[in-house]
Formats: sequence, C-alpha cells, structure tokens
Amino acid sequence: MSARAAMASQVRRTRLGMWRRQHAWCLRDSLRQVVRRPLGSALTIAVMGIALALPLAFYLLLANVQHLTAALGDSQAVSVFLKSGQGAEQAATLAQNLRTRSDVATVALRTPQQGLAELAAMQGFGDAVQALPDNPLPFVLLVDPRAGSSRAQVESLVEALRAMPQVDQVQDNGQWRARLDALVALGRRVTLLLAILLGAAAVLVIGNTVRLDIRGRAGEIAVQQLLGASPSFVRRPYLYEGACYGLAAGIVAVLLVLVLEAVLAAPVRDLVASYAGRLHFGGLSSATLAATLAIALVLGWLGAWIASSRQLARS
Repeated sequence: MSARAAMASQVRRTRLGMWRRQHAWCLRDSLRQVVRRPLGSALTIAVMGIALALPLAFYLLLANVQHLTAALGDSQAVSVFLKSGQGAEQAATLAQNLRTRSDVATVALRTPQQGLAELAAMQGFGDAVQALPDNPLPFVLLVDPRAGSSRAQVESLVEALRAMPQVDQVQDNGQWRARLDALVALGRRVTLLLAILLGAAAVLVIGNTVRLDIRGRAGEIAVQQLLGASPSFVRRPYLYEGACYGLAAGIVAVLLVLVLEAVLAAPVRDLVASYAGRLHFGGLSSATLAATLAIALVLGWLGAWIASSRQLARS
C-alpha cells in the first residue's frame, strides 16, 4: 500500500471516529435533557403513548372481528327450501339441473330426515321434535356459487332460484357476510383516519416539547454557533431527543395494548368455549408491535425536526 493510500485510509478512519463521537455525544445530551425534566417528560410520553395506543386497539378489534367472521363461516352458500309437495325424485332432479349452471359450484341435497335430526341435536329442541306427529321439514338444496363470484352475481343467482316453481323460499346465507365485510371496511377506514389524526397530534406534542427546550437553551445554542457549529450539529441533539420521546411513547402504547389483551383474555376464553372452540381470537403479531415502535420513533424524530428547523431558523 502506498503512502498516499495509507494516509487516505487514516483520514477516513479519523472522520468515521469523529462522526461516531459526535453522534454519541448528541445521544447522551438528548437523554440528559429527557431525564432532567422527569415529570414533563413522563407527561409527554404518556400523552403520545395513549394517542398511539388508540388506533392500535382499534386495529386489534378489527383483526379479531375478521377472525370471528372466518370462524362462523365465510361461504356465500344459498339455502333453497323446496315446496312441501316436492319429493325426493323432484329434489334430486332440480339439484342435478342446478349443477349444470355456470354460476354454480356445488349443490348439496338435504333431506327432511337429516334436517329433523340436526334440529333434534340442538339444545332445547329434542323434546319438541319427538312430540311432532310427522316431519314438517321440506327438502333443502345448499347451493354454493362459483368461486370468485361477486355479490351482484350471487344476488342474480338468488333471484333466478326464487323464480323457480319448485322453490318455496331462498335464504341468502352470504348476505350477512357482505354486510359485515362492509362494516369491517368502514372500520378500517375509520382506524386509518384516527391513526393519521392521532399521529399528527403526537408530532405536535413532540414538536412543542422540543421547541420549549430549544428556547430554554438559546444561550448554549448561540455559543455553539459562535464557535462555528453547523446547523446540522446544533439540531442533532434535538432530533435524538424527539426520537427518544417517540420510542418511549411507542413502548407505552405497546404495553397498554398488551395489558388490554391480558384483561380481555378471560372473557375471550369463555366466548371461545361457548362456541366449542370454533372461534379464534389472537393478539397483535410481533411484526405489528415492532412496526408500532418504528412508527413512533419516526413520528418523534419528525416532530423534533419540524420544531428545531423552524426555531433555529429564527435564531
């Protein structure tokens, strides 16, 4: 290695070392400022943490509502009740004809005996079923629309089934799911808007805290500028300060949501048991919690950057 290359390598190591020492000093200085005002820092972190926890709690609620709909069945199956005069042969023929339709995936035939057995197995209906003189239930066809069918296509199929002379009643089992999906979509939009508004509030809280800190250290900043400190060097401790506030608030938000999950654990277990384990409720994933911490840190840095840029530009 030539002397010039060795000197260039030494200069790079020196610059890197200076850069590391500057950032380490800025980080230590920002932490000292946070610890120096324990009550004010705690209030700032608590307000921002609660603001971040609210959309996170709504997201948890929406995720479990989706689990609920999946457990209760997301099929768009249509129940077709035939008229009482239709026998087994007519029901089988109609089922075969429906299977040939391009908008139908499968058709299952449910006999009156099967329907009565299912009704007798339900709690509280056994004695009533045994008291019946005969079987009043009709043949039922369970029609599954073609995979990927839109809601409009399913409704068109339902209208076609209702128009058939053998059919007495058609029950669209997928209609409640469509309504619930619309409510979930609305909930997602509300959660997104709430997250944006509360995120903006968190930025303003951090910005105001950093602005007051800069005003309180105006003399120190003036000395740094007289000694030739660059604007980025003067601003850097406050950016670290905002990032520390944001990260601490993110930890508070995550802890609040974990406490919420723990408080609701017992009622959720009782609800799952009442549905014989068919329901599944879950908490927030580790990736979501990590993303919350990252977003909180960025919001804190952004609030500090806005406040420090405006305040230092006036000095």
